[in-house]
Amino acid sequence: MIKKKPITQFLKTIIILLLFQLSTTSQSSHPKPPPLPILPIPKSRQISWQIAEMALFLHFGTNTFTDSEWGTGHVDPSIFNPKLLNATQWVTVAKDFGFKRVVLTAKHHDGFCLWPSKYTDYSVESSPWRNGVGDIVAELAEAARNGGLELGLYLSPWDRHEHCYGETLEYNEYYMGQMTELLTRYGEINYVFLDGAKGDGEKDMEYFFDDWFSLVHQLQPGASIFSDVGPDTRWVGNENGVAGSTCWSLFNRSAIKIGGYSDARYSAEGDAFGHDWVPAECDVSIRTGWFWHASEKPKSAMTLLDLYYKSVGRNCPLLLNVPPNSSGLISDEDIHVLKEFSELRNSIFSYNLAKSALLSASSTRGDPNDSQFSPNNVIEEGLYTYWAPDQGQQSAWTLYLEFQQVITFNVLELQEPIQMGQRIIEFHLDMLDENGTWQHVVNGTTVGYRRLLLFPTVKSHLLRLVIDKSKIFPLISHLGIYMDSYSVPRHVSDDTHTKSKFINNLVFRRTAYNQSQSASI
Repeated sequence: MIKKKPITQFLKTIIILLLFQLSTTSQSSHPKPPPLPILPIPKSRQISWQIAEMALFLHFGTNTFTDSEWGTGHVDPSIFNPKLLNATQWVTVAKDFGFKRVVLTAKHHDGFCLWPSKYTDYSVESSPWRNGVGDIVAELAEAARNGGLELGLYLSPWDRHEHCYGETLEYNEYYMGQMTELLTRYGEINYVFLDGAKGDGEKDMEYFFDDWFSLVHQLQPGASIFSDVGPDTRWVGNENGVAGSTCWSLFNRSAIKIGGYSDARYSAEGDAFGHDWVPAECDVSIRTGWFWHASEKPKSAMTLLDLYYKSVGRNCPLLLNVPPNSSGLISDEDIHVLKEFSELRNSIFSYNLAKSALLSASSTRGDPNDSQFSPNNVIEEGLYTYWAPDQGQQSAWTLYLEFQQVITFNVLELQEPIQMGQRIIEFHLDMLDENGTWQHVVNGTTVGYRRLLLFPTVKSHLLRLVIDKSKIFPLISHLGIYMDSYSVPRHVSDDTHTKSKFINNLVFRRTAYNQSQSASI
């Protein structure tokens, strides 16, 4: 019995070791879970809105027939008679040229309604169009639904016709009654545009914005609301269609008042320390005015392409106004420009050169053999696959792209998986020259949903993307390398002059915000 004891003890030890090894193997076979998001993060409706990238704004009403921008509210409805109106044409133009949403001015500042509202006679019901039984909102809703496009509506808070405007309680009830009509008669509404526009010397009154926002989300939970401060998407601070070269989706809604004197730079750039997820939207008209005027001509396709880089390419969807003319159709000259604009985008972005590269990274989250967070994910389309570096890596997160032959390019595209929060503060792209030396190509600050950087044409077979600064380890869902043979970049990077200023302002903004919050308590 004494001789068997060591053997028994030895067998026990072997069994324990085997069980430990099996346990370790079993644990290591499980994939690494996704990292935690960094707050704030977007709601589902905000992601859907951002993915659309471009929408067509349709300014249409009595102003179309009076050659004016801001109607008086006293024009006789008989002037409104777009005899050839065809909402299907509007939707077809939008869809054919890459727009995913149409947005109609259901009521502009003059108070004339493009649907038969039971709360006023100042509408299409009092016009000769369709013998007074027409409904433009209904026709556009049906056309959008048939065409597979989203529908948005603008209901102007300022109303120069309605007699109760200026009586706060009475007008807010009137406004919410009209909003309820629009959000309950026409099926799904994906977007509601609100603003604080009002002329000098007009009646003063308080808008119950919080009540309006609650009503919209109650009746149309999937609708994103636009205003100077959101709640879902904010104004970029100008009507030029241009976002800040640094543009955070993060924002502090309490810092801006709707219709008040806002900080244009804050609206354009957002706030790296913002508590709210309120991405910016760039609105601009294809013509000088917002309504159609026979004397005006559309912008060129190249101008629209430049605006595309400075809006969609800076983390901001583009809301492009294309006003129907007095016959009720989008003008042929506007269609021609939109067609050229579409062809330019398709020519540039139809083929991603990065797809032919061998990708590697400075580190990868979890098992390097697990494809879940592989660098190869960045050439896939969509938000929900991405490269994630190892959580232990604290800086200089790097992606390498090696090509079998030299490529020629001048556009860099990056995307973050925004459902995980916005993280990247600063990045740059290098290339290896013919002498085997790394050369700087371009640098940028924020990324967000989509970032496009245009720079002078270069050639190389080896590139490296370096994330220099990030709130926490970065995540990249997409990387694109393209050749734009049409544009002439004016600078190596549109961030070159603002980069250091932006980084220095981060601490200043956080301090200023904290002081403002302390003062309000």
